[in-house]
Amino acid sequence: MMELGRASSPAGSLMELGRASSPAGSLMELGRASSPAGSLMELGRASSPAVRTIPIDSPISALNKFKQQNLPACKPVLKPSCVITSFLVLGFIFVPIGLTTLCASRTVVEIVDRYDSGCVPGAFRSNKVSFIKDTSLPKNCSRILKVRKHMKAPIYIYYQLDNYYQNHRRYVKSRSDQQLLHGLKSNNTSSCEPEEFNNGLPVVPCGLIAWSLFNDTYTFIRGTKELRINRKNIAWDSDRDSKFGKHVYPINFQNGTLIGGGKLDPHIPLSDQEDLIVWMRTAALPSFRKLYGRIEEDLEADDVIVVHLMNNYNTYSFGGKKKLVLSTSSWLGGRNDFLGVAYIFVGGSSIILSIVFLLLHMKNSRY
Repeated sequence: MMELGRASSPAGSLMELGRASSPAGSLMELGRASSPAGSLMELGRASSPAVRTIPIDSPISALNKFKQQNLPACKPVLKPSCVITSFLVLGFIFVPIGLTTLCASRTVVEIVDRYDSGCVPGAFRSNKVSFIKDTSLPKNCSRILKVRKHMKAPIYIYYQLDNYYQNHRRYVKSRSDQQLLHGLKSNNTSSCEPEEFNNGLPVVPCGLIAWSLFNDTYTFIRGTKELRINRKNIAWDSDRDSKFGKHVYPINFQNGTLIGGGKLDPHIPLSDQEDLIVWMRTAALPSFRKLYGRIEEDLEADDVIVVHLMNNYNTYSFGGKKKLVLSTSSWLGGRNDFLGVAYIFVGGSSIILSIVFLLLHMKNSRY
């Protein structure tokens, strides 16, 4: 019917006649037939492969989602009731933990005695540095300690130094770990300057840390009996077994013109000189304690302990302080109230916040 209509329609006949007789139509058809671009387009359409699609679970798709931040994520909508309950539960957990740790810390009994000023004769109180540097003057001193509470063995003996910066960069680097482990077999001791050589000979152990070894000594007497001090196993096992050689002995140590601290027995290997091992583990803060030894018997309340000490170590040149500390321990370690106070503070703050949020929710409730 449509073909018959086109054939019988005067308009259709005129359109066909126009197409046939129109120069523009002829030119367009000729251009399409002769155009290279047209041929290339037709060829490209015929030879173009199918478009490759990226699977949803492919790494490329996951990377795109990551870049566009469209990865699946948990986005909870916190209701006031959930927030209030969470803070309340957190407070009820933290406060008991804080009270427990604080009570454990308070069970530790400590005796702290500062002796650096009291062990200087009156004639040298205004010039303490000259006193400590004069080797002809006696450095012995006696202190009296009173036990306030029962102290259960083992009782740990510490020396405490204040205003002593063992964390100074040059001080910390002034050592040779390879020499401590292998002795003279290690030739790389340049980090030990200025205590690398004495009189042209190598120093073992070298460096400022070993050179400044603490050398005050303590003796404890209760009544007429001297308390035995156990100075074994005061260093870390890892340090003693892995960082200090069992066949490395002190050589040419503290033989220079300037003596820094204590001396070492040249017949005992470094792995057995635990006071050196303890000292070589440098402290991070300017106030620190280091273990000196242990008393292996109980001290009763009101016991009087007489301490005979040698005030050899020079802290007067830089305004340092020296203290003697006797301390017991608990399941938490030594006395430190910070952890318990921190738990109580966080738990108490959580409970207060939960109460504030509860009041605000009751006043302006929307859920």
